[in-house]
Amino acid sequence: FASLKNWETNQDFRDTLHVKACPINRCNPEKCNGSIMQPPNMMRDPRDPKPSMDSIKELAKDFINQYFTSMKRNDSEAHSSRLAEVLASISSTGTYELTKNELIFGAKTAWRNAPRCVGRIQWNKLHVFDCRKVTSTREMFDAICVHLKYATNKGNIRSCITFFPPRNDVKTEFRVWNSQLIRYACYRQEDGSLVGDPANLELTELCMRLGWKGKGGRFDLLPLLLQANGEDPELYELPANLVLEVKLRHPEQDWLEQMNLKWYAVPAVSNILLDIGGVEFPAVPFNGWFMGTEIGRDLVDTSRYNMILPMAEAMGLNTKKTSSLWKDKAILELNLAILHSFQSDNVTIMDHHVATESFMKHFANEVKLRGGCPGDWVWLVPPVSGSATPVFHQEILNYTLNPSCLYQPDPWQYYKWKDTVMVKRKNKLHFKELAKSVMVTSRMMKKAMANRIKTTILYATETGKSYAYSLILQEIFNHAFDAKVVAMDQYDICNLEYESMLLVVTSTFGNGDPPENGENFAQMLQKIARDGTDEQKPRKRGVLRRRFQSVTTATPIYRRVSSKQLDVSRDFDSVSQGLLANVKFAVFGLGSRAYPHFCAFAHAVDTLLGELEGERVKEIGEGDEMCGQEECFRNWAQQVFKAACDTFCLQEEVNLEDANASLKSTKFDKSNFRVTVSDVQVEPNYVETLSKMHRKKLSPCRLIRRKNLQSEKSGRSTILIQLEKKNSDVLNFQPGDHLGIYPRNDPALVKALISKIRDATDDSTVVRLEVQDEKKTFIGNFKYWDADTRLPSCTLTMAFSRFLDITTPPTPQLLKLFSECNVNEEQSTALRILGQGESEYEDWKFSNNPNLVEVLNEFPSTQVDASLLLKQLPLLQARYYSISSSPDVYPGEIHCTVSVVTYHTRGGDGPLHHGVCSSYLNSITDEEEVPCFVRMAPTFHLPTKEDAPCILVGPGTGIAPFRSFWQHRISQIQKGASKDRTMALLFGCRNPQQDHLYKDEVETAMKQGAISHAYTAFSREEGKPKQYVQDVIMNDISEFVFDLIHTRNGHFYVCGDVTMAAEVHRTLKDVLCINGGMTPEQVEEYITAMKSEDRYHEDIFGVTLRTYEVNRSLR
Repeated sequence: FASLKNWETNQDFRDTLHVKACPINRCNPEKCNGSIMQPPNMMRDPRDPKPSMDSIKELAKDFINQYFTSMKRNDSEAHSSRLAEVLASISSTGTYELTKNELIFGAKTAWRNAPRCVGRIQWNKLHVFDCRKVTSTREMFDAICVHLKYATNKGNIRSCITFFPPRNDVKTEFRVWNSQLIRYACYRQEDGSLVGDPANLELTELCMRLGWKGKGGRFDLLPLLLQANGEDPELYELPANLVLEVKLRHPEQDWLEQMNLKWYAVPAVSNILLDIGGVEFPAVPFNGWFMGTEIGRDLVDTSRYNMILPMAEAMGLNTKKTSSLWKDKAILELNLAILHSFQSDNVTIMDHHVATESFMKHFANEVKLRGGCPGDWVWLVPPVSGSATPVFHQEILNYTLNPSCLYQPDPWQYYKWKDTVMVKRKNKLHFKELAKSVMVTSRMMKKAMANRIKTTILYATETGKSYAYSLILQEIFNHAFDAKVVAMDQYDICNLEYESMLLVVTSTFGNGDPPENGENFAQMLQKIARDGTDEQKPRKRGVLRRRFQSVTTATPIYRRVSSKQLDVSRDFDSVSQGLLANVKFAVFGLGSRAYPHFCAFAHAVDTLLGELEGERVKEIGEGDEMCGQEECFRNWAQQVFKAACDTFCLQEEVNLEDANASLKSTKFDKSNFRVTVSDVQVEPNYVETLSKMHRKKLSPCRLIRRKNLQSEKSGRSTILIQLEKKNSDVLNFQPGDHLGIYPRNDPALVKALISKIRDATDDSTVVRLEVQDEKKTFIGNFKYWDADTRLPSCTLTMAFSRFLDITTPPTPQLLKLFSECNVNEEQSTALRILGQGESEYEDWKFSNNPNLVEVLNEFPSTQVDASLLLKQLPLLQARYYSISSSPDVYPGEIHCTVSVVTYHTRGGDGPLHHGVCSSYLNSITDEEEVPCFVRMAPTFHLPTKEDAPCILVGPGTGIAPFRSFWQHRISQIQKGASKDRTMALLFGCRNPQQDHLYKDEVETAMKQGAISHAYTAFSREEGKPKQYVQDVIMNDISEFVFDLIHTRNGHFYVCGDVTMAAEVHRTLKDVLCINGGMTPEQVEEYITAMKSEDRYHEDIFGVTLRTYEVNRSLR
């Protein structure tokens, strides 16, 4: 290692990174090239011999290793496969093509490695435009316009880089001949003097020979001289509206304003070359933002504008002797004026003190993370007040790493014009005609940007609603972006840091849990945010991973600073460059306010993306299924789309009205769908079909027995369902887990629906849904019919019984389609109004809660086709039940405790509805296969410590999982476990004579020592006041509960509906306040700690028997 000392702080740093440096370094013991402007090790001349194939392979191998190591995927199968692919490509073609993610990683790393850049702390916030597929100078110009518009951002400068095709041969290369995209011309006068910027004299004269005519001013914008495919370069003049300039003035004096000086806002360097793993990119315009001293030097250096003497004279300084320090004074005032002018115009700029302080933070962080930080001390120390900046006192090693930013000669030094005739009449090129054709139109800008900005929409869902909303979001974003929809469980999280725009639409399962297909994504995202890695460490067989904790992960929204409100680009000294520093994101959550942790998973994802320093373009949106979910989503979608357009400078190119209209449009053309009789008249196995449709491993179960647990006097029904699981590994479970069941719709309801379909077939005819597609061939396009992949060939009865949801109120989109099928104008109008998804729809849905048959009865003139329903109805989703048995006691079986749901809509005055799954389970025979799967609930398992005390609170069917607990405990005792373990059960029901579930089993379990205490609460016992479980906790066992959970660090389990769980939660807080002398704040902290320690367990299910009551209360 090399020891590097900071002579100001006496701190020592060890640099080990330099051992990985590129071997070319022309310094030697006899001489040092440290102050050479373009040292050989940083120069790449296309006239030099090409690197050998072995050297390219070595660079490529090192780069691919860096890339996979950055993702913690080194030595993976993907790593080995990609490396072999790259090496094979080099062997056959001499080069290889970088993937988009490799390109982004390489660009950021090249900036990170650039030894002469003082602003590298922002390296991870670099935005990459991938334009490697351009073929002409016109396409290059379009891309540069997009680059400048995005980078300028109305003055809030954003760092970005645009990649044009790599160099394969100097004869076919792409180059931007300008040293920067924005430069001022220089004119040679007859007396030999110069007007303008002398640094650009050669380029100005070349442009003039090619036909450009400047105005002769000091600050005339040069045209772009672009070269594509090795052809002769062409001129393009930048539109004035893309070039932001700042007029310079002094904050206190008027002398500078009278000099009419100005400077451009975006320093976009365009003559550097990037070498990424042996692939050279000679045309890569790149910009950050200015440090004030850079502009100061451009104005006062003698080889540039040389304004130092005129300024000093305007200030009235004594310029006759250097000891008056007139140069220092003039330079200082000029730098002050530059900072003042840019800041007054809200244009990003940084002073040299902030710049060097941020570099020192970056330097220390890089030494910590990578073992070193290359730096060219000569360039890093600012030209003003050098010794007053911290970098002046720091020893730094200067070396070159790959990926690297390199110099290259100006192209006119080596370019050979194609046509000698063209050379002779360069000054006669039709420039005026060309200039007129290159103004950036709105259509061009929209197309150019849309081809680049990819938008990924991630969704997680249990019912399919989030997926449906994601498709709607994709529709509006496709007006300006390239949007794709991906399920969280199918997303490679390694791509996350390379996203440009990330949208998340997710529901929340139960009381704050992620949907099943969002669990792994959430786990990995949290690991990256908290541990900085997404490595998946192997787990021992049988050891379950702790479930993602949405509630404790989410930061309260008032503490989440909106990235959109931050001046991100001016956060110069932020050392923490999060993984998603360059990713824009927004999150929408779906849920029900009936649950206390409304949209908790969406808030957790929003929090983690923010912790990784993603830029939140819109605050999190929420949609409550109880009221106004459709309208909330539409409003949020419109707002986030507008915010995204503003972020990517598309606001002027997108018709927002057309885009917003897509939120209400329906994408179903009935002429493109039809139902035909299938060639094979055999129905599929519905269990296997459901498994494929929902991407779940299902196992068929059969009924062993069914028992009503309530007395005949009750008038209600709670059944114990015992299923045979046929030794399926799919159904392995632990006490506390859930059983997922795909139900069957009520046969009577299915029959009524089919009777209302205009083109329905009979019960025995197997049909298939077909979609009309179009195929392009060399002789033309032709249309053909193909099977739609959504549903298998089956009878209409099977489709509406097993696969499609016909009981949930139709969506506004479906009602709008119904309006187009209705022949009655009055009914059609009513359906169109409901199809808007606004307050009329919400009121109608709340009042009627109609199933599909009731909707068609309400609007009887609707002539609905089978194809519309088969394509548009949502899929029938699984229902979940807490498992009520232990595999040790009932091997080969799986039990559920099910409340059979029946209720009248409209507050009791409407038609009778039946719970889909509970009624199904109450009617199945032992011959019918029940499609089942297990959903693990690791946060509701028994404690791993055998002697940990527990209290189990479960009124009604909330006792279901606790039956598996005491059965498991009985099995342990029979195997020799101690009986001296506290497991207290608190059960609640209406009447001890009617619905005291499992009373006899509880008494037996107590005798066997599995249950230590049993308490009951009866809310309808004759002659006694109502008593609920929370009343028993507070009035009867308050001290016992406090001792168990506080003194003995016990576990508290609650299972039941959301209202009860909320009451129990409030009561527990009162118990802690009263018995523990805690303040409300201390109680909140204690319960939060219990949840974090996995000692507070909730298994909460939605409202069922009291749906109307809860809905009305929430509304």
